[in-house]
Amino acid sequence: MWGGRFAAGPASIMRGINASIPFDKRLWKQDIAGSKAHVAMLAKQGIIEGEDAQAITEGLNRIAAEYEADGVPVDLDLEDIHMVTESRLAQLIGPSAGRLHTARSRNDQVATDFRLWVRDAIDEVQAGLIGLQRALLARADENADAVMPGFTHLQSAQPVTLGHHLMAYYEMVRRDRSRFADARARADECPLGAAALAGTGFPIDRHATAAALGFAKPTDNSLDSVSDRDFALDYLMAATQASLHLSRLAEEFIIWASQPFGFVKLPDAYSTGSSIMPQKRNPDAAELVRGHAGRIMGCMTALCVTMKGLPLAYSKDMQDDKPPVFEAHDLLALSIAAMTGMIETVTFRTDRMRGLAESGFATATDLADWLVREGGIPFREAHHITGRAVAAAEAAGVPLDQLPIATLKEIDARIDDRIYAVLTVDASVASRMSHGGTAPAQVRARIAQAQEELG
Repeated sequence: MWGGRFAAGPASIMRGINASIPFDKRLWKQDIAGSKAHVAMLAKQGIIEGEDAQAITEGLNRIAAEYEADGVPVDLDLEDIHMVTESRLAQLIGPSAGRLHTARSRNDQVATDFRLWVRDAIDEVQAGLIGLQRALLARADENADAVMPGFTHLQSAQPVTLGHHLMAYYEMVRRDRSRFADARARADECPLGAAALAGTGFPIDRHATAAALGFAKPTDNSLDSVSDRDFALDYLMAATQASLHLSRLAEEFIIWASQPFGFVKLPDAYSTGSSIMPQKRNPDAAELVRGHAGRIMGCMTALCVTMKGLPLAYSKDMQDDKPPVFEAHDLLALSIAAMTGMIETVTFRTDRMRGLAESGFATATDLADWLVREGGIPFREAHHITGRAVAAAEAAGVPLDQLPIATLKEIDARIDDRIYAVLTVDASVASRMSHGGTAPAQVRARIAQAQEELG
């Protein structure tokens, strides 16, 4: 298709390195849609005859049916999805097929196809993330008052509720969705009609093709139109951050499923066994989600490095833009589905969580806060007094709320019996009524608000 300039064909190695059809065949639906919009515009503008446009459209519809039924044929001599489709169109309708490429280039064609694909991919991810949010909300609502230890540095810090903990991940996913929404908005401009790099002298209507393909508007600079891959990078960066959040959740499940913690029992469907140790229940699905985050981050880095030194406009390096996006999308979809399934079906050992919350002096801050409120003691002094109380409880092998009042009064005479009302884990979580706090009332209020947001 480009042989007029060349006396000899490409070397065999060039044939292999130049062809992108093994991976860009995934763009076939977008390629057909872009071609149909383009040919309709050409006919409307009087650039090609209506008879040719009708033959081309019918041929494209037939090709789409073939691809749907049998897949896209891989022919390295035809390089990419655009040439495979155009070649097949010529077989079906003859020389009229050559009119399809009037006023466009493969440069603006692939940019349009890829934007359409990324836009569709974002819609798929958003649907998956909404499903994950619904699963988190459902389990958070079930466990809005289930006490567990909250951690800093993976050390028991203050009691929280399991519902509050799960809602933290809801908030992460909410931000992920906003990043994908922003990426989609920036991708919502159509490059079709920018041609190779300079636009075209044909009287095309770029607004018509943009509207036909569901874009908000056509792009405004032909050089940028064919050389921009920010939309792909936006997708990868949003995917990377989403995968990091999924990895953090997966890591917690891995830790919680271990015998020292025993906070969860993972379902059989998301676990595997050992080939040699029959007692094992391995959290392989969660571990793979954690591993996928590294691969998705690698995909993002790969495209950043590819794009970092390219002059305007199109360069063949940009052929390598699609594999990392395709790989990241597939991995992210698997990760979202796996974590959603685990959230929906995991058994939370809330008795175990409460037991550890009660045994780790997690209400020490409540003692310090009581000294500040009731005794008028500066917080730093209250912190020191509380530290002595924790040391006494540790030496006695009892939780704070079981220290005798006599022992507490020896530490500081201003402590009285009222202190026991704040030293239980239930009293601790119930007192955290500040906006965004772990009090069950606050957690349920946020869940109700989130359910309204999702609709």
